[in-house]
Amino acid sequence: MVSFSSFEFLFRFLPIFLILYFVIPKKYKETLLLLGSLVFYAFGEPVFILVLIVTTIVNYSIGMQSWKLGEGFSLHEWQKNKRKKYMMQAVALDVAVLVIFKLLAVFVDHTLLPLGISFYIFKMISFQMDICRGEVWSKPSFRHAATYFTMFPQVTSGPIMRYHEGEFERERSLNLEQFEDGLKYFVAGLGMKVLLADRLAILWNDLQMIGFQSISTPLAWLGAFAYSLRLYFDFWGYSLMASGLMVMLGFGFIENFHHPYASKSISEFYRRWHMTLGSWFRDYVYVPLGGSRCGKKKLVFNLAVVWLLTGFWHGNGVNYVIWGAVLGILIIFEKMFYGKFLGKIPILGNLYVLAVIPLTWVVFAITDLRHLGIYFGRLFPFLGGAGLAVNPQDIIKYMQNYSIYFIVGILLCIPAVPDFIEKHKKNPIIILLYTVLFWGSVYFLASSAGNPFMYLNF
Repeated sequence: MVSFSSFEFLFRFLPIFLILYFVIPKKYKETLLLLGSLVFYAFGEPVFILVLIVTTIVNYSIGMQSWKLGEGFSLHEWQKNKRKKYMMQAVALDVAVLVIFKLLAVFVDHTLLPLGISFYIFKMISFQMDICRGEVWSKPSFRHAATYFTMFPQVTSGPIMRYHEGEFERERSLNLEQFEDGLKYFVAGLGMKVLLADRLAILWNDLQMIGFQSISTPLAWLGAFAYSLRLYFDFWGYSLMASGLMVMLGFGFIENFHHPYASKSISEFYRRWHMTLGSWFRDYVYVPLGGSRCGKKKLVFNLAVVWLLTGFWHGNGVNYVIWGAVLGILIIFEKMFYGKFLGKIPILGNLYVLAVIPLTWVVFAITDLRHLGIYFGRLFPFLGGAGLAVNPQDIIKYMQNYSIYFIVGILLCIPAVPDFIEKHKKNPIIILLYTVLFWGSVYFLASSAGNPFMYLNF
């Protein structure tokens, strides 16, 4: 049930939960959200629900010890120092929990990684640091904090909301228009996941089944672009579904993607891609290290730390560390050398992003370094070492089968298209489109096993 695109969630958990949420008195809604979130997580992780509960209790307890020292910034120096001590203890504990489970997943069994632990641990760290900085102005109750850590729309794959963004102290108003908006976001995300990401995943799976040593160079490039679009619509789709659910429950919409493939540099791409994760690393790692207001050597060090940590956060294989390191190097080079040049020629920057980002996603996708080398040998045959392709005309078959998905995917990457849909979302034709999208997604879910969201693995 833990997947938003499962029948159990769509036609059992969600309708029952929403009916209860809208009929019970307002003072009990948050309690229902907390209990419903724990039930949701327990169905997916009946063992690791204890990890979520224990880390929630521990983080709240330490956070309140810090809070008792005073409110906001009106603190004596000794109070500030003690707050920092509590914060460092909590962050060290949270990081230790995350690292231990990631190491267990690598060296013992991959099933030992609790679902969504990277996301809820990051929420807990931001909670501790925001209290330390005086950015949590009202004393959180246990119910507020526990709801923030565990709420089911975000617990498995984000977005990584900050505590103050939840506005837990205010009384949320629920109305039909807000519910309708949230439902549209949810349906749009479901369609991206089921009708685009899952279809493009079949192409990438085919290439793995064939063997990278047997595909032609054109097909290798098609596969790289297919994986790029598949990852984008998988995670953007999930983010829209999660944010849509939050809107339906009376919370604000959290934007996690903002037309990343319209970017003019790698730096800009990652300001638009998984925006809540990027801002998290910026505010809680990059800025505390000194940010960009320092010398060149320190700037390089700060960026290297952030991107190596980003790689480690995404996965347990060496390829993820390489992926993070490559992106860090590219961003460092942009800042040091050719970033201003790309800014002066926008079309060149667009082409640079569209060529380089799919190559980095190949590193992200292939965990076996030997197979990764073979794939790059296919992408760049002049490098040698990959041998001859068995079927050099294979690109024709795959273009015939998947061209419609590439066309739709490319259109949705153009900012004007989703912006037009958002602007005219109340138009009857657009409403009809959402209806067709939902039932088309249901049909495809019924006729296939359905793939879990990729970011459920992190």
